[in-house]
Amino acid sequence: MTSYDKLFIGGRWTEPAGSETIEVRSPHDQSLVGRVPGAAEADVDRAVEAARQAFDHGPWPRTTPSERRAVLARFNELHTARGRELAALVTSENGTPLWFTGLLHNGGIAEQTASYLRASESFGWEERLESGTTVRREPVGVIAAVIPWNAPHQSALAKIVPALLAGCTVVLKAAPETALDALVLGEIFAEAGLPEGVLSILATGREVSEYLVSHPSVDKIAFTGSTAAGRRIAAIAGEQLKRVSLELGGKSAAIILEDADLAAVAEGLKTASLANNGESCVAHTRVLAPRSRYEEIVAALATMIEGLTVGDPSDPATFIGPMVRADQQQRVRNYIDLGIKEGARLVVGGSDVPQGLEGGFYVRPTLFADVDNSMRIAREEIFGPVLVVIPFDDVEDAVRIANDSPYGLGGGVWSADAEHGMEIARRVRTGTFSVNGAHAAFDGPFGGYKASGIGREFGLVGLGQYVEFKTISRTTPPLPSSWVRNGATGLRVRHDFPPCC
Repeated sequence: MTSYDKLFIGGRWTEPAGSETIEVRSPHDQSLVGRVPGAAEADVDRAVEAARQAFDHGPWPRTTPSERRAVLARFNELHTARGRELAALVTSENGTPLWFTGLLHNGGIAEQTASYLRASESFGWEERLESGTTVRREPVGVIAAVIPWNAPHQSALAKIVPALLAGCTVVLKAAPETALDALVLGEIFAEAGLPEGVLSILATGREVSEYLVSHPSVDKIAFTGSTAAGRRIAAIAGEQLKRVSLELGGKSAAIILEDADLAAVAEGLKTASLANNGESCVAHTRVLAPRSRYEEIVAALATMIEGLTVGDPSDPATFIGPMVRADQQQRVRNYIDLGIKEGARLVVGGSDVPQGLEGGFYVRPTLFADVDNSMRIAREEIFGPVLVVIPFDDVEDAVRIANDSPYGLGGGVWSADAEHGMEIARRVRTGTFSVNGAHAAFDGPFGGYKASGIGREFGLVGLGQYVEFKTISRTTPPLPSSWVRNGATGLRVRHDFPPCC
């Protein structure tokens, strides 16, 4: 069991101001994984004050980009070295299967951080324009980074790393469900040599989180989470004119064209739609199928889903683990019941708990057919292993359905003609899009249109979310009054020099 009795505030392990304890329990069998102190408003005040002092008076914002890069590169090495340990810890906390946490912590997150490091090398920290004007990119200030539980280190480092590279200071608010792994981050950053005051890590609930993002000494909010919470944060930021970036929900469409290889589609959607137990904002949960191959596609997806192993997330053979909490399990089950009431055809799964797994927060991976895009199961983010198959008439109809969503985070198209796929990709209004299951690299920006958020993460664009632009123009310094203009030449000359010999 991993437990902490102190909070990580300003780089120091500090006694909490309150007495609340967060118990982290396994969603697989509800066994105790560990305990951490729950942060109170007084702890937020201390963390923000430490960040404010470190930004206003400390060395970190005044170091060179290369000096900051060296600390973050050292952190990346240390973090990667603990990859297997961290993968197992996250799996025990939130129920994400080990195959997925292993991918993240043994290569994926390291490359995400490395991409930011490369971006820092080519970032134009100070540039001289042709006009002679100087443009500087300076750190925004104190960052409140608020993350969810579904991919905690990936979400945390997508914010902490670019913020620190820019010279900002950070208060990270971790979800109670994954409070343990968050504090491990504090250990690693301290070992990497991050100065005191620059980073604090607090685990707490919604009320204290709102206190943090509303704090007058916070300059920017970086948030990943639900669209509902994002709207509240955007309202707070608007009132206070804080900078804000929001990575929110999605209901992404996978368009399958008539010429697609169905074996490749089924294998690709296994990951694109159902990775991380379906608890993923970018999951391709709306499958758009041509009427000419509709039943064939439904059958291929049903076979794929029926072949998934559901169970203990620490077992490497498990593909689908439990939902993170009891209320999330019930939420997904309610949506499955709703789909049946709406008239969709239940092909695979259902709202009953898988046999033998009643002690955890499990749901059956579920597939609906004969779904209309107006149904709630096609429009609302379920955040679980539930797919819907929607028929379309032609490509125009498919693009229309894909765009008929309040969200615009991800999506994809499957076709034997990759160029045709690219044409469709250009027409779907989402922040990310894949052709034939291609994986996006971390040097490209990630984020969404519409209700899927504001701003972008990763690479040069993601780093740019943590800087302010300063434009400096200058002229030749004014001359003293002893200089006068020569009427003949127009040149300014000293009139108080002694006569030349």
